[in-house]
Amino acid sequence: MSLKPAFLRTLALSLALGLGTAAASAETIKVGVTPGPHAQILEAAKAVAAKQGLDIQIVEFSDYVVPNTALDAGEIQANSFQHQPYLDNQVADRKFKLVSVATTVNYPMGVYSKKYKSMDELPSGASLAIPNDPTNGGRVLLLLQDKGIIKLRDGVGFKPSVADITTNPKKLKIVEIDAAQLPRSLPDVDAAGINTNYAKEAGLDPVKDPILREDPKGPYVNVIAVREQDKDKPWVAILVKSYQSPEVKKFIDDTFKGSVLASW
Repeated sequence: MSLKPAFLRTLALSLALGLGTAAASAETIKVGVTPGPHAQILEAAKAVAAKQGLDIQIVEFSDYVVPNTALDAGEIQANSFQHQPYLDNQVADRKFKLVSVATTVNYPMGVYSKKYKSMDELPSGASLAIPNDPTNGGRVLLLLQDKGIIKLRDGVGFKPSVADITTNPKKLKIVEIDAAQLPRSLPDVDAAGINTNYAKEAGLDPVKDPILREDPKGPYVNVIAVREQDKDKPWVAILVKSYQSPEVKKFIDDTFKGSVLASW
């Protein structure tokens, strides 16, 4: 039996309207990340979110300051690149109205060297580079204290500075450098404390190469941040569920083999 042209036109119009409605129901958000593991993991989460009607556009930033500035300004809807102490510091210092809505992964920080195979080999007066932001620089100082290499004054919390060092038996010369530039600066210093995402991007192995490494558990689990006004929006729940999915955890385990650890 043949279909009449008028019916075919009606059917075609109905299908077109149906497709238009489906397209309109898909929500698009921009999520800021730093290059390397954060971007790779979000790519995996993006595929999961797409099945739930959420289109994630990934925006890469080359430093640790702009992603929060862009989020607070509404240029992006979320970011995934920082741990809670860093976010807390940014909120306090810059009055951003940002909150974390989920934990993501942990990147145990390491101290690397092109010249020495252990911290014991570092000579007196050796140069050690650390990130120049208070949270990540302080993170290296706390690691050094935890391993008995320096001592810090009591009550410094998560943001000690070089001025808080009270005991430095090796007379280490602490050099503060932008976190993203630390891998490039590694040949020019005796050692450097480098965030895992930048270490991996530079071809370093965050499991095998550090001469000193953080314990994997601690306060430095990374988070997804959004603006306070957005925290209860439906897309936030989809983003979090997609990120903390079995598919993404498997991707992390298979891809990073212990250098990046899922928090869920």
